[in-house]
This record gives sequence, C-alpha cells and structure tokens, in this order.
Amino acid sequence: MIKIHPMPAPVDPALLAKLAALEPADIGHVRYYGVVGGLQAVIPDRRVVGTAVTVLAPPLDSALIPHVMGLLRPGDFLFIDRLGDRRHASLGGVVALAAKLAGAVGVAVDGLVSDWDELRERDLPVWCAGTTALISKALAAGGAINSPVVCGGVAVTPGDAVLADGSGICVLPAGEIDELAEAVAARKAEGKGRLARLMAGEKLGDLNGASEKIARTLAAQKAP
Repeated sequence: MIKIHPMPAPVDPALLAKLAALEPADIGHVRYYGVVGGLQAVIPDRRVVGTAVTVLAPPLDSALIPHVMGLLRPGDFLFIDRLGDRRHASLGGVVALAAKLAGAVGVAVDGLVSDWDELRERDLPVWCAGTTALISKALAAGGAINSPVVCGGVAVTPGDAVLADGSGICVLPAGEIDELAEAVAARKAEGKGRLARLMAGEKLGDLNGASEKIARTLAAQKAP
C-alpha cells in the first residue's frame, strides 16, 4: 500500500532565521529530545535550516524517493525512513542532483547511501548511516510520503522545523523555536562566565558541580 499525503506548510522564514543562529550542539544541552543520532554528515562544514518533508521507504523499495523529488520545494529538508534497512542504498548522485535542483536544503537518510564522492560534488548536504554499493529498486510496492517517520531514533512530523550541521540534526515544532532560542541564549551567557573562571584557574569539575556530586557519592559509599 502507498500513501501520499499533502505537502506541509513551510516554516515561517523569520523563525527559520532565528533557528539558523543556533547550533545543534547548543540545543542538545537544553533539549533532550528531537536530536537525531547515529547519522554522519557527508559535507560536515555546512549548516542548514528548513521544513521537514518525509518519505517512508520499505527495505529494497525506493520508488517513492524519486517520486517525491517532483514534490519538493525550495527550503524543504527531506527525511527518508528506511524501516531499519542497513543493506540497500536509497540515495545516490542522481537522486541528490534531483533534490538540489528542486531546491531542497538537505536530506537525512536513516539508512545507507551510495556515490559518496558524487554526493559531495553535488554540494547537497546529506546525513546518513553509511555507504553501500547495493542499490534499492523502484518496486512501488508500498511506503508513504508525508507520514510521521523515525530518523536516527527521533520522531519527525512533516512540517517540523529542522536545523542541521556537522554535529547533528535537531527537529522541533516551529512554535517552539522562540522558547528554545531563549533557553540557549541563557545557557550560553552562563557558559561565558564559566569559561572565564576556567581560564582563571578553577577546575572544571568544581565549576559544573561534577566533583561535588562525586564527593557525595564517595562519602555515601563509606557510610555504614
């Protein structure tokens, strides 16, 4: 069975601009969900923001992936859920070119890709779990476009806001960007003071409280 749902509304460009000023690693300090794990950036020195579009492509069957290239819009970020397949590539140089020509800002594949060098030449930011020379086939037996998917252990809903760079990918509802930006700004302000104290000679374990917690645990271990 194949399901094709409508394309999501693009995230407000003003919110995406605010999100682009953040770093995924900063977000990972204040938000413990929505951070994709286990994928590597083919082009590590690139940061992009966009609107999540999703494809659920069953193992071996990649027919919906070239099809969705005809639906992508400038500013979209494509997530491909391979349902656990770690044998077949679902994206290579030709698909990457089609995505770039459609205006996609990036692609995350919860699985494998091919044509690693060609992907870099296409200059399309891609995140994936690795590479293989075994290619999937356009069987059109099943799958979905713009259904909720899982990528790197994280649930992705079409229309989510996306921030991605060499450190990782963050996915969140657009309505949470303002609150998240405030939380990151507060933590970074605190961090600047901590760095100054570290440079002045204080120990990191004292600054972040780790040494105090360890001391309490050691004391509890000695208690009768």
